[in-house]
Amino acid sequence: MDEVRTYSIGEFSKKTGIPVRTLYYYDEVGLLKPIKHPVSKHRQYSQEDVLALHKIVSLKFLGCSLEQIKELMEHCEFDVNLNETLLAQKTALAEEKERIEQSMQAIDRTIVLLEKEGSVDSNVLMSLINNMQTEDMQREWLETKTAKEIVDHLFNKSEEEQIELDIMYIQLSKDVKRLAGRPPSDPEVQKLIEDFMKSTVEFVGEEAMHVFGELETSEAEELASQFPSPYTREEEEWLNSVMEYYMKQNEMLDTDQH
Repeated sequence: MDEVRTYSIGEFSKKTGIPVRTLYYYDEVGLLKPIKHPVSKHRQYSQEDVLALHKIVSLKFLGCSLEQIKELMEHCEFDVNLNETLLAQKTALAEEKERIEQSMQAIDRTIVLLEKEGSVDSNVLMSLINNMQTEDMQREWLETKTAKEIVDHLFNKSEEEQIELDIMYIQLSKDVKRLAGRPPSDPEVQKLIEDFMKSTVEFVGEEAMHVFGELETSEAEELASQFPSPYTREEEEWLNSVMEYYMKQNEMLDTDQH
């Protein structure tokens, strides 16, 4: 009778391409348990273990967790009942794919910004990245408050337009931090607000500006919470005061609300 061919863990690793450390782990969690030599207690892998490892690798390729794989390994055959697991895994992989694509886009935008600006305040950059990360939530929230067409106009920007908006945001942040503390009536401060208002109308659109202006105080605060600020509390208070001063000077503020 032919002797059954066995492999040491090192030989099995070379044969299958799976690292020794991974094989140790699979043994530890009970996923792939080779027999042990009766004397040396060294692990001995068989051809059946090769087939079992192929199953593990295949199921892992499909995105199954080790717990799911351990359960599925008990089946000698698979039928349509496997579809439920596969469909759930497909949904999870689609969500992960979307997250990765969003991260890649955020990385690309950040690389371009740093190349163009040279350096960016860390709080400002993290605020921008957070905005990219939560864009879908911002969009969903706004769609509950206004027409989808207005929201589409806000978010459906080309890559060039997005970069231009990001640079405008960075420049505004730099100027706010540089000018914070000056009187609202300071000409340079008012020029900053004027340029900001014009750029905002240009990119956001008058319809969206009107919608934002009609929001209740609680809704405006909820909207603001969707966009993390890069400013300190003092800078925020100063910016609000100079914005209010500018709007009063230009008769843009409904004084009955105050």
